[in-house]
Amino acid sequence: MLKQDVKGTTVLHNGVRMPWFGLGVFKVDEGAELVEAVKSAVKYGYRSIDTAAIYGNERSVGQGIREALSETGLTRKDLFVTSKVWNVDLGFEATLAAYERSLDKLGLDYLDLYLIHWPVAGKYKEAWRALETLYQEGRVKAIGVSNFQVHHLRDLMEDAHIHPMVNQVEFHPLLTQKELLQFTREQHIQLEAWSPLMQGKLLDHPILSRIAEKYGKTVAQVILRWDLQHGVITIPKSTKAHRIVENASIFDFELALAEMGEIDALNREQRVGPDPDNFDF
Repeated sequence: MLKQDVKGTTVLHNGVRMPWFGLGVFKVDEGAELVEAVKSAVKYGYRSIDTAAIYGNERSVGQGIREALSETGLTRKDLFVTSKVWNVDLGFEATLAAYERSLDKLGLDYLDLYLIHWPVAGKYKEAWRALETLYQEGRVKAIGVSNFQVHHLRDLMEDAHIHPMVNQVEFHPLLTQKELLQFTREQHIQLEAWSPLMQGKLLDHPILSRIAEKYGKTVAQVILRWDLQHGVITIPKSTKAHRIVENASIFDFELALAEMGEIDALNREQRVGPDPDNFDF
């Protein structure tokens, strides 16, 4: 499945188009570096920016978006902006208020995608009701979840009027989430990868290095290409302009079926982030 270019999109189950490739900004502080990273990404063709309330950087993301639009002549509708409601704000009224705060910090009139960040037991269903309300009122283009396992999704959908459009999870060659990927495909929920490069821990892996050498690509490019060929949206993080460009240079080659299988076989159920079934925040 060869995606055309960095601006290529998939269609969510509600008809909204979401870019296959975007910029993640986890652990990037507010400030000029983040503003410039967002501007560089948009300049080089990225159309998707992913942030979250807990990242504490929505103001700089918003500033970067405004400056990028001004400098490129693009309009707001050309970009796809995602944020997420944090755990302390899960609840109907609290989630509605959190959405307004995120919009205010970003300086935007709407989000393209709003996600429940973590499946906090006993709280995510009320939060989902708030997201459904925002969606039905036309305040947000798409709604979804993050870090939900199959049983969380089943539980949520028992009472939901609208099924999630996206599930953003940790996904990389050592955590291939095979069951979850299959389930989301069956339910027409788009899977999206956070930490696709396992926070840099895979960049000297011998099997990935061998495949990368064959194509004249970096290990990071091979992993990101693997994401796309699995039909998984990917949002690698970088603040360096040259790396932002390099990460997106994955549309001129295609991994062979045997190579996809080799990479799949690296799975160790190994996480760099918290376990969605065992977290305490």
